[in-house]
Amino acid sequence: MSASNRLIQLALLLAGAAIAVVAIVLRGKRETAEVTAQSIQDQLDALDPVTRGAVIARLTKDAAKEVRALRGRT
Repeated sequence: MSASNRLIQLALLLAGAAIAVVAIVLRGKRETAEVTAQSIQDQLDALDPVTRGAVIARLTKDAAKEVRALRGRT
């Protein structure tokens, strides 16, 4: 094999390894997000209906305020 073929093979090998590492990291982050979301849902489910409604209303209000801020409106 010529030196250029070996360089191409090495580059492809390194690119494949990098893709594998990124996939592993992203999978871990997704699993963390799913566990966190389930934990939040479990905490909301444990609240009495009135408190749960108040918490959801507050979260909705805060999220709407954040979206407006991102869009440049206050």
